[in-house]
Amino acid sequence: MKPSFVAKIAQLAAALEVSGYPKPGNVHRTQNFDDMSFEDFIISAIVIGDTMKEAAERGATLKGELDFSPLRIGNLMLKAVKETQKWVSTNTNLGIIMLLTPLASAAAMVTEKDLQGLREMVNKIMLQTTPQDAVDLYDAIAIAQPGGMGKKDQFDVNDEKSKDKILKEKVTLFDVLKLSSSWDLIARELTSSMPITFNIGFPAFKETHQETDMNTAIVQTFITILSNFPDTLIQRQHGKKIAEKVTNEAREVLDKGGMLTEQGLKALKSLDRKLQKKGINPGTTADLTASSIMVGLIDYYGDKIR
Repeated sequence: MKPSFVAKIAQLAAALEVSGYPKPGNVHRTQNFDDMSFEDFIISAIVIGDTMKEAAERGATLKGELDFSPLRIGNLMLKAVKETQKWVSTNTNLGIIMLLTPLASAAAMVTEKDLQGLREMVNKIMLQTTPQDAVDLYDAIAIAQPGGMGKKDQFDVNDEKSKDKILKEKVTLFDVLKLSSSWDLIARELTSSMPITFNIGFPAFKETHQETDMNTAIVQTFITILSNFPDTLIQRQHGKKIAEKVTNEAREVLDKGGMLTEQGLKALKSLDRKLQKKGINPGTTADLTASSIMVGLIDYYGDKIR
């Protein structure tokens, strides 16, 4: 796939994700947070375009190669975060950047519609990350300052000495994400061939988009993911029981049809109001929705736009 096409798809995925209404508990087209607005997310979606194109260009140069470490995925993630911070003052898209960057590089290495090849290539890219990639991600996290990180016993992102230890012990980006995978869905996604994106989110998006409109597909994808996986941002900020409770409530919404029925839409809006009032944000689910949309758009536009 052409890097320019891949970059546009990544931008569209990020912009469409935040535009979905009503995604319960998230910023969306009718709801801002005190520290970030809908417009902040739209700006963020646009300004990562250059880095996503560079990710795809680096991927294109390595097509057919066996060593993908020259991609410097961590460096690309850091560049995207730095560019975002020039335009907005809060962390709008760290998780999205982490998911979309390897997808962008992988997309340039495969042909249109080869989604299995895309998935396999993402896994190969992540397996061949380096210690410097890990250090670059730690720097990106320090800039973005995502909420609810807490303190960890091993390679704590808040401990400056962790980066020296990573380089000394030759711990790769894949390694540190694997250590985080028990408490972070994005880390788990990137170290296990993106099962939520490809097995849950993308199928929900494709099926719904074929029958309805884009907004319905986006929100249905979001609620499908949330109904299957307790959101780990909620878990870090509010505890495991609250995260599981929100997932159970999302499942009830989906059982009523979600966006596809009047009863489901009413339940969606009710859950949105409830989560907004309590300050509970399924932010990790939003990030995984963005990666699912990106795969969905690659599938939809891959043979339409050359």
